[in-house]
Amino acid sequence: MRDKLFRLPFVLLLIVGASLIGWAQDPAKRNDREQQPSASPAPQRREEKKQPDATKYSYEFAQKEFLINHVVITHDALGRGNISFERKSETAPIVEPVELSAAALGRIFGLWAELRFLDSDENYQASKNFAHLGTYKIAMDDGKRHRTAEFNWSDNKTAWALANEYRRVSDQAILIFNIKLAREMQPLNAPSLLNEMDSLLKRDGLSDPQQLVPLLNELKTDEHIPLIARNHADRILKKIEK
Repeated sequence: MRDKLFRLPFVLLLIVGASLIGWAQDPAKRNDREQQPSASPAPQRREEKKQPDATKYSYEFAQKEFLINHVVITHDALGRGNISFERKSETAPIVEPVELSAAALGRIFGLWAELRFLDSDENYQASKNFAHLGTYKIAMDDGKRHRTAEFNWSDNKTAWALANEYRRVSDQAILIFNIKLAREMQPLNAPSLLNEMDSLLKRDGLSDPQQLVPLLNELKTDEHIPLIARNHADRILKKIEK
């Protein structure tokens, strides 16, 4: 009888222990059932990067008897490039960086587009020959096609307007180079160069006068150049800023 009474609490302990173990395992089982496999994320659409426009543009002018007898302008689709020019009395060309303003670039690209240059084989040379005034070459290369057109006078108003736009770019770039050179080495040349700038401004011969504003602000206070040139720079600045 004593043995039976002794076994009874032991059996009860086993039953309680088993129930506790089963209770501890149940939440784990429930958690396993509740954790659903996460859905794989939707594949992200790849954004195709637009390739930059690799088209190259160039303009060339040549007349061996002129003071500036050879000019070459090359630039990319952003209007950044170089200008190379040669003086009659010098053998080595001068190369300077050039950047067309947004306004000038808009006009120039509008003319290129109007010509449909790479799709056309039109001869822009007029029946009249004015080779003594110089020869122009305009060229475009988009990486797949290349075309160059040459003329010394044209009845195609768009082609002639394009040549004139590039001539304004070259005149402005060469003028800026000459003024910078005068400030450093030949300050007495500054008055005549300011006269040239004023003349180009009056006859719409500059690519974008707004690009000259920083330079003019420097010139009007530059004590290395004559007072007459500083005053002239200030007057030109006021014309541009009107």
